[in-house]
Amino acid sequence: QVQLVESGGGLVQAGGSLRLSCAASGRSFSTYAMGWFRQAPGKEREFVTATSWTGSSLYSADSVKGRFTISVDNAKSTVYLEMNSLKPEDTAVYYCAASPLGTYVYNLKAYNYWGQGTQVTVSS
Repeated sequence: QVQLVESGGGLVQAGGSLRLSCAASGRSFSTYAMGWFRQAPGKEREFVTATSWTGSSLYSADSVKGRFTISVDNAKSTVYLEMNSLKPEDTAVYYCAASPLGTYVYNLKAYNYWGQGTQVTVSS
């Protein structure tokens, strides 16, 4: 059974940091792109950042560049999202996803596996 399980969300003050984890299991994702998306209340799910399992960051949204960093631990089959200088507008449910495509990684339709999401709340 393929699973992507996110963890690490929580409540943090503006300017603070959080690290999200996404543990992948059930199949080999070595050829997949791994992405993070987020969805705020009343808004559409939006792309945050993506990487390959070699650790090459493929693409990041302008809103998080310089603040969020994606990384991988192949031995643990885990993808991380390090979030610094958090802002109230970063408040959302964050989702991990896996895409068999190496392109269009900013498009949620490219992803066929999704985690259940983890809530991140940034207070002002």
